[in-house]
Amino acid sequence: MGISSSSTEPKKSVGSMKVNLFFAILMIGMTAYFLWWGLDYTMRQQTSLFVVATAFGVFMAFNIGGNDVANSFGTSVGAGTLTIPQALGVAAIFEVSGAVLAGGEVTDTIRSGIVDLDGLSVTPNQFIYVMLSALIAAAFWLLFATKKGLPVSTTHAIIGGIVGSSIVLGITLGGTEMALSTVNWGKIGTIAISWVLSPLLGGVLSYLLYGQIKKNIIEYNDRTEAHIATLKETKKTLKQTHKEYLDGLTESEQLAYTSAMLRDQEIYKDDDCVVEDLETDYYKEIYEIENERSNLDTLKALKQWVPIIAATGGAVMASLVIFKGLKNVNSGMTTLQGFLIMGMIAALVWLATYIYTKSIRGKHKEDLTKATFIMFSWMQVFTASAFAFSHGSNDIANAVGPFAAIMDVIRTNSISAEAAVPPAVMLTFGVALIVGLWFIGKEVIQTVGTNLAKMHPASGFSAELAAAAVVMGASTMGLPVSSTHTLV
Repeated sequence: MGISSSSTEPKKSVGSMKVNLFFAILMIGMTAYFLWWGLDYTMRQQTSLFVVATAFGVFMAFNIGGNDVANSFGTSVGAGTLTIPQALGVAAIFEVSGAVLAGGEVTDTIRSGIVDLDGLSVTPNQFIYVMLSALIAAAFWLLFATKKGLPVSTTHAIIGGIVGSSIVLGITLGGTEMALSTVNWGKIGTIAISWVLSPLLGGVLSYLLYGQIKKNIIEYNDRTEAHIATLKETKKTLKQTHKEYLDGLTESEQLAYTSAMLRDQEIYKDDDCVVEDLETDYYKEIYEIENERSNLDTLKALKQWVPIIAATGGAVMASLVIFKGLKNVNSGMTTLQGFLIMGMIAALVWLATYIYTKSIRGKHKEDLTKATFIMFSWMQVFTASAFAFSHGSNDIANAVGPFAAIMDVIRTNSISAEAAVPPAVMLTFGVALIVGLWFIGKEVIQTVGTNLAKMHPASGFSAELAAAAVVMGASTMGLPVSSTHTLV
């Protein structure tokens, strides 16, 4: 055993080193390609500044992967639904797809009216330094938080960085009073309220949702499994009692009883057997036990509730993708069309889940814990994937805003309210966040998945679905809640 264990460790170490090397080469290669492309895109103006901005922009995306993406998949990993490599694969597909396909072609250079620099005589280079400072500050804060295993909001980190650097610039150009007047403190106050509002709403909704799942599904399954275990124990006791009874009979009585048992055994094999056809008390009691066991509707809770919950989850996650994930894409889709698509997805999810529950056969009908685990695991993968796509299309795009602004100013030598975000930026930053998830995301996954609470696929699904519902509801009402804070 010792030899086997010691020989396995080097293999794991070599395998891990190969994966680490692959991601390191991928990151270096992608960054090199982006620099080559970006120098032409910016017409080779202010080359040194562009290289520095790219380095910290990629570093920022790397840390987003280690924190934001990690906390999105923490519940799935903590519940045992996905391993870290599997979470990496799902994140790679849906985060990058969200960023590249639905990240939008432009982004606000000044985050959502947080600061207003119009009152200051800001030169293009000074604007670049403001954005670069925000990028560097947010990136290092995210790195610190990630290494400590703290799930934080990357969007709020960027906002804080822009506010801080704008105040310093304001003090430099116009004094303290003018510097403070550049900040929209009402907006900052609303964001501060969301620090309390997000986890409160997410916690309450998740508590209510999981409470219903536990009451209507898990507790029913526990009672059913306990009943089955009792019947098995009763059958075992009956066999032991019968053996003792048989040993106490005389030889002639044993012969007569054995003959009756053999007749009952043949009758019992018949599907049309009824208790009145049996002679011996043993087979009569066995018949009653098996009849009670076969009449148990073990899958009742799963068939009744899981398709409804899955359909609700499908509708919520579809709304997250349609109305939030794809909001940057000019698809021309109306609200009514969006709701119709949500309805179709919900119906398909309900049908697929119901068919799956009906297909459970044999011993799996009585292993309800495993059946429940599998069903909620698939549902959790679905919610995590939708969350990842929405995150890739919004939060990543928001976080690269300062870098896009820097690149736009270098290219045009002017400050615009919006900056172009070429696909190459989204692709490079998307790769960087996947690499960040692999190298430094484990601590945040550990915090969200296991340290905060013991996770089960049902509770993980509840957390993700509740977070998605709160984020969607808040977005509709214009409340700036954090998906990170809500999920945690």
